[in-house]
Amino acid sequence: MSGFNTRAVHAGQHPDELTGAVIPPIHLSSTFAQDGVGNLRAGYDYSRSGNPTRDNLQESLAALEGGHRAFSFASGLAAEDVLLRTVLRPGDHVVLGNDAYGGTYRLINGVFGDWNIGHTAVDLGDLTEARNVILQSKPKIVWVETPSNPLLKIVDITGLSEIAHEAGALLVVDNTFATPALQQPLSLGADIVVHSTTKYIGGHSDVVGGALIVKDDTWADRIAYLHNAAGAVSGPFDAYLTSRGIKTLGIRMDRHSANAQLIAEALLAHPAIENVYYPGLPSHPGHEIAAQQMSQFGGMLSVRVKGGQKAALDFVANTKIFTLAESLGGVESLIEYPYSMTHASVAGTELEVPDNLVRLSVGIEEIADLLDDLTSALASLS
Repeated sequence: MSGFNTRAVHAGQHPDELTGAVIPPIHLSSTFAQDGVGNLRAGYDYSRSGNPTRDNLQESLAALEGGHRAFSFASGLAAEDVLLRTVLRPGDHVVLGNDAYGGTYRLINGVFGDWNIGHTAVDLGDLTEARNVILQSKPKIVWVETPSNPLLKIVDITGLSEIAHEAGALLVVDNTFATPALQQPLSLGADIVVHSTTKYIGGHSDVVGGALIVKDDTWADRIAYLHNAAGAVSGPFDAYLTSRGIKTLGIRMDRHSANAQLIAEALLAHPAIENVYYPGLPSHPGHEIAAQQMSQFGGMLSVRVKGGQKAALDFVANTKIFTLAESLGGVESLIEYPYSMTHASVAGTELEVPDNLVRLSVGIEEIADLLDDLTSALASLS
């Protein structure tokens, strides 16, 4: 199965052998009967250690990212936590982008910092600066978001992978914004891909989850051990909902990307907007790299509103279709204020975001309705 949409529909989704059901049943059982001590049917004994519904999802995720194995978790941060604990030991170092997701930074700084894990935040889009920092600090992990959250910075995955590997580091790419429908980090040199499957992969704002997809066997068994030993696995119903969402991932990303492109272009010309951050705009500093490593530019964009913090807060309070809420990647459009919401945990650090920044998760509604909603909200500022 070579085509992305074909894999999205069929990988890990085998008709039930007993009944012929096209959609595999949800295996809600917490435990499985054994045919004698240690004689397991199909290898299952307890759902934390293995569950057919979760295995189906993991097979699908690996196929979509072009990876060797995938692991499904209860949340994106649970996936990140297991990866960091698998790879790092006290005294190790992480290099991450200076525009990282607030929850990732909180985990690395606030949790792993207490275990003597150091970190350096740097503009990974500047390969010269990144190379200097990476070769000097000798990190175990270089952590990349591209496009980044919330400033939509773009990182050259291939170029950075060469630098990371020269320093003996793993290149980890958070592919949540782009999804495997638009970007394939493992094929570009990344070692491990991380997802909050809560977002575009689930796609309907009704399930929380995370995933790790590994390029080869190097770390797979060690991740698998901690996946089971620490136990932050996805439950079967969550795995089922995520698998259901995956089937439409490709066509949803087409619509998300098309809508976001038109909104970015419209807001770029709006007198109430100071800056628009969207890699699909030719004026975006990472546009050329994004065009090389992404098939489309995604459904996320951010803007800075003229008039400062008050104007930004008024903007997010006055939309009707765009719902004021955290998270992203659902079929419905969301608007949020990163300074006090998703990125409150980086206030006062080198990752602090501007106080007039507004982030949009552009949904699949009619574009005319979305544009009318935004322009009406912006008109209320004057």
